[in-house]
Amino acid sequence: MKTISRNKCEVTGSEDLEILYTFKNFPVYMGCTSQKEEKDLLADMIWAISKSSGLIELKELIPLDILYPENHGSGAVGELWDNHHAAFAKFLSKYKPKGIIEIGGAHGILSKKYQEIDDINWNIIEPNPVPTDGVKAKFIKTFFDDTFVFEDDYDAVIHSHVFEHIYEPDKFIKHLSSFIKDGKNLIFSIPNMKVMMEHKYTNCINFEHTIFLTEPYIEYLLAKHGFKIDKKEYFMADHSIFYACIKDLSVKPIELNNKLYKENKKLYLNYITYHEKLINDLNKKIETSYEKIYIFGAHVFTQYLIAFGLNTNKIICLLDNDINKQGKRLYGTNMKVESPKVLKKIKNPIVILKAGVYNGEIKKDILNNINANTKFWE
Repeated sequence: MKTISRNKCEVTGSEDLEILYTFKNFPVYMGCTSQKEEKDLLADMIWAISKSSGLIELKELIPLDILYPENHGSGAVGELWDNHHAAFAKFLSKYKPKGIIEIGGAHGILSKKYQEIDDINWNIIEPNPVPTDGVKAKFIKTFFDDTFVFEDDYDAVIHSHVFEHIYEPDKFIKHLSSFIKDGKNLIFSIPNMKVMMEHKYTNCINFEHTIFLTEPYIEYLLAKHGFKIDKKEYFMADHSIFYACIKDLSVKPIELNNKLYKENKKLYLNYITYHEKLINDLNKKIETSYEKIYIFGAHVFTQYLIAFGLNTNKIICLLDNDINKQGKRLYGTNMKVESPKVLKKIKNPIVILKAGVYNGEIKKDILNNINANTKFWE
């Protein structure tokens, strides 16, 4: 597999990258699979930082057709995601749109949630659509790129948890600026990456989220390409940020804080040190425990823990609520996925749980509905 080399800061263009940390042989796909384990592809995940801008980014990128062989269901399962979509729909409704272009809508859940507020003309630009039941939106199976043409009227271009997946964010916002007419809205939701990194969440940056795209960089790019921020709202303290912007070419460019390099480097290295200590502690517990041990999250959460050195020899299996993952294997590992319901008849099971902002939702479900005697290692 030939990777795509990134040799410059993807926000400013500066060619001054410094290597921070390398994860050797990391799985290139964060979903589950039924294929034979020997077919899984692994690559070094090399993180670098720009000495001038402080932007942390992945040095070697995975070709998109390998990275996204299929939709892995992110954003489609769970109470927390349902609450996010409802909150973002409410945020969007403040602008009373009659026509929407959504980039990367995948399952169409956001449009379905908005239908509860208003029935409007909603178009989803998505190369791999997997529409959920009840979605009225029109899917246009293509990429939003320089060749995309849209003839109908619209009030806003929106995207939810798409921006962090873009390999060239400067080019992406520039293209949006050329596509969106003056006075129209750009409205989007993006992970609150700085807080996620501060909380040591392992789904913050990875082969899909290749840039530590925090507020200073987002707002730098918006101003550079003629978008005025009209409203900004936080969904939970550690989940997402909602931006509502207006295309306005009178907006003046802004400068990046010269302290970002020092701040971001320290933040990332603290993240590494935390996980090295965590894995050392977990491995000691695993070695001395006589209870049955499981790990929750058939996703990048677990792939990261294994990459940091987690001993999986005594772990029974992976647990995940997504029925599309159950019965399959987490890519890049030999671990099979089961429903958390397998804990029901287990005496005092132990579950390793490092699923970031989703920990509370997962624990509540297991303790209230499956096995109240479950012990969690977090």
